[in-house]
Amino acid sequence: LFRSTQSSMEAEGGGAEQGLPTEHVPSEENVGAKENAPEILSEEEQEELKRELEKVEEEIQTLTQVLAAKEHYQAEIKKKLGITTLTELKQNISKGFQDVASTTAYKKTSETLSQAGQKASAALSTVGSVISKKLEDVKNSPTFKSFEEKVETLKTKVGGTKPAGGDFGEVLNSAANASASEPLIEHKPDTQ
Repeated sequence: LFRSTQSSMEAEGGGAEQGLPTEHVPSEENVGAKENAPEILSEEEQEELKRELEKVEEEIQTLTQVLAAKEHYQAEIKKKLGITTLTELKQNISKGFQDVASTTAYKKTSETLSQAGQKASAALSTVGSVISKKLEDVKNSPTFKSFEEKVETLKTKVGGTKPAGGDFGEVLNSAANASASEPLIEHKPDTQ
């Protein structure tokens, strides 16, 4: 069907490249000129144009049928090859991503984000170092050492003779336990 359509078009002076007639295809310049200045056509010219219109519509109908047949044949081939819609979708997505990834904009954005990530990582590392140094400074400060000595003294008084060197959390827990086990003394207000 397609070949007979193509042959008939070529015989009528159509383009052989794609099987489409080229002599009757209006250019953009011709279309614009005809729209702006309508021609006065004789009856013979009108009849000729009507026949030409019918012929073009028939060719469009034929090409539509040929296209439908080709699409059906394509579907059969894909089915035989085991190519499913999902497979095609995956391939299209993969190709689309590759196309996007190859663009200059994507590459520049990727580089910028990579540099920003490196800078953020360096900044966080610096902040972590500063915090560690500050905590070390606090630990070595005279105020903290004085507080630590007082906690050790309290630990010794409350907990008895335990080996020194427990961590700060243990000291606080033992102090809390010791104060919880002490009896509460109520103070009654003087009633005079």
